[in-house]
Amino acid sequence: MSNSVVQTRRAVLRTLLRALSLLPLAGCGFHLRGALEVPATLTPLYVQGGAGSPVFQAIKEQLSGSAVPVAASPSKAKLILRVLGEGRTSRVVATDSNGKVLAYELHYLVTYDAVLADGKQWLPQQKLDLVRTFDNPDVEVLGKQLEEVQIYQEFAVDAADRILMRLRTALH
Repeated sequence: MSNSVVQTRRAVLRTLLRALSLLPLAGCGFHLRGALEVPATLTPLYVQGGAGSPVFQAIKEQLSGSAVPVAASPSKAKLILRVLGEGRTSRVVATDSNGKVLAYELHYLVTYDAVLADGKQWLPQQKLDLVRTFDNPDVEVLGKQLEEVQIYQEFAVDAADRILMRLRTALH
């Protein structure tokens, strides 16, 4: 057997094995991240939140990559996902013997709900509290400030993921 025939057979076998490995996922309800299925009776969906809200922006970005029809205004929507509030807090969790802060616990709190076009509550108001410990060493102060900003950006994307996941669960 020639070397090219062997290589071709191996490539075909690898492709077949990859396809077979995905087969169990076909019927288990697995969906790619961000894949939101909204029943036709509840579309289009409108997302409402403050223009400067990082969670609102993250939800809109995730929905832009999905097949869910999004309304331009609440009056044209059948379901309205509302980001009601966001807040950041931190608290000291560790200090050294001189009282210098060594670590903080960062909190990102998001409140949201979903209502039908007639104002009837579809998903009751819920709170999401994301928490992460943030070390505060003496070195690289500027780098630590940038890291904290990045953590809050990651919180917003994570909160958007979780909100859409809870909405997906409520819809089924």
